[in-house]
Amino acid sequence: MTAHCVHVPDVEAMEGLGRCMAGGACPGVVFLRGELGAGKTTLARGLLRGLGEKGPVRSPTFTLIEPYPFEGLCVYHLDLYRVSDPAELELIGVRDYLGEDALLLIEWPERAGPLLPPPDLAVDIAVTAHGRDVRFESHSPAGARLVEAARRAGCIEA
Repeated sequence: MTAHCVHVPDVEAMEGLGRCMAGGACPGVVFLRGELGAGKTTLARGLLRGLGEKGPVRSPTFTLIEPYPFEGLCVYHLDLYRVSDPAELELIGVRDYLGEDALLLIEWPERAGPLLPPPDLAVDIAVTAHGRDVRFESHSPAGARLVEAARRAGCIEA
């Protein structure tokens, strides 16, 4: 496990951080944790924009899952905030999204209980008086690849 922290001063920088991570996008599971309004969706939007998504990227609070197909990789953005029982995820077939060509960006992963695999990368976003503090904790080569891409792009210091 490797951890990195970065301070993000504003919304534009949070989206930029996600764009930086896009260079390391590969199949895996990313947990996005933080209070309401912390910037989870903004980070996901930046990653998707970095992969080339041109359409709107909104929080899938009501749809639960939004797919974004790219060449060789499908990114699924999940927002589990409205999930009250992990069994709801079984009904929508969340396990079917865990494939060898899938990257899952999961907001509010704790609402899934034991139904999700451990993350390749856990991202914890804390609101501060002057922006956000973002902590990256990689648990696999896939998670490390996302962090390394952001580091190479100058968004995370070594």
